[in-house]
Amino acid sequence: MSRSLPQDGVAFHEIWNTTGAPAPIAAVEADPTERELAVPPPPSGTKIRINEFEPGHLDERGLQSPVHRTASVDYGIVLEGEITLVLDDSEVTLRAGDVVVQRGTDHAWANRGDVPARVAFILVDGRFDDALAETLPGAGLNGLMRGGPRD
Repeated sequence: MSRSLPQDGVAFHEIWNTTGAPAPIAAVEADPTERELAVPPPPSGTKIRINEFEPGHLDERGLQSPVHRTASVDYGIVLEGEITLVLDDSEVTLRAGDVVVQRGTDHAWANRGDVPARVAFILVDGRFDDALAETLPGAGLNGLMRGGPRD
């Protein structure tokens, strides 16, 4: 399943997801990519997708995605181009071959280059430790992204 947000210059290509742990393995399974496209994985599940970020789609803050947080551990592997990961207090530009691990942090993405960036994301459902959840700014866990990128 693919979903494109042309106004944002972003496309999401869902490859596979699991709906629990341990992951169910059956002889015949419905294609999990035909489910509704949401950013975080399902409860106790996983997800793998490829995101494509086109250049030239930055907002007034220099961001291409909304600032968001998910209750998941996300492994991002840059396949092509370069992409900037924007955090609360810093940012880093990642290039093809770089790997980043996001652990429930507020973040956004921006392709500030002149060629498309492709990033593989593997997301694993997580749960915030109670002590950490108490320290989250603003709405804390109420501010988690639970749907799609613009939901």
